[in-house]
Amino acid sequence: MSAAELDADLRAQRDAWVARMTHESRLSPHSLSNYQRDFRQFTEFLFAHFERPVRLDDFATLKLRDLRAFLAARRGAGADSRSLLRSLSGLRNFNSFLRLKGFGVSDAFDLVNMPKQKRTLPRPVEAEHIVQLIELALETPKQKWVGQRDAALLTLLYGGGLRISEALSLCVGDIPQQADSGLRVVGKGSKMREVPLLPIMHQALTATIELTPYAALPADPLFRGVRGGRLSPTQAQAMLAKHRRALNLPDSVTPHALRHSFATHLLSNGGDLRTIQELLGHARLSSTQIYTEVDSASLLSVYRKAHKRSG
Repeated sequence: MSAAELDADLRAQRDAWVARMTHESRLSPHSLSNYQRDFRQFTEFLFAHFERPVRLDDFATLKLRDLRAFLAARRGAGADSRSLLRSLSGLRNFNSFLRLKGFGVSDAFDLVNMPKQKRTLPRPVEAEHIVQLIELALETPKQKWVGQRDAALLTLLYGGGLRISEALSLCVGDIPQQADSGLRVVGKGSKMREVPLLPIMHQALTATIELTPYAALPADPLFRGVRGGRLSPTQAQAMLAKHRRALNLPDSVTPHALRHSFATHLLSNGGDLRTIQELLGHARLSSTQIYTEVDSASLLSVYRKAHKRSG
């Protein structure tokens, strides 16, 4: 959308909103990009809907039918419920910003019915397959240090239940000299938590530091790309995708699936939900309770297979 299609007041508040998210809220680049896209899609719709430039006061006079028409248009363009929920979240964020600045805000965003999202259970990866992935990651690269890096990363994702962003943000100085010290991880909302560091995890991480052919000062990245920069999530995902294809594993085997597997396997072996919640860094227990359903589904699958063999 060109700047001419937004009035000057709306452009100014949009820019101030983006600046606040960037410098004060410190949203991730991914979330910031999503919010900006949500705003752009909505104002593009309003421009066509009203057949005139979009004004700041449109956010105060917006009717519920206008918002419903936007959601219907997005649905017609192929957006699923998850995308619509994210769009509403981004627009509500902007509305909250306007409210804090003292501008009038329509109550349409509070009245609209949220699209129903189909709940899907995470698919854990079998422990045997995780071991195969780690072994393949260690042996495949021609450069020994790259293989050690990849194997250590997969070991950390599964053994510690880290998000890929949490693992890749670690620096050399974050790894304690002794495994029993635990690993301090900065999660969502800049919340710190401590993850137990199993001896095999500590060994893999220290070997990575020793073999990486770049500086290993405390502030240097733990996981580096071949050119020395910090390894990116895209590079890590591509690495895992390559290895899962080699093992003929499903596309559901992703870095995040290793985190799911960590939680599911802990629960299967008697771990309690509160402890798993703390290890995962979930703010709410309800986010962790989904793993009780995963475990039940896994047990049911095992029962059915056993029943078929006995029949």
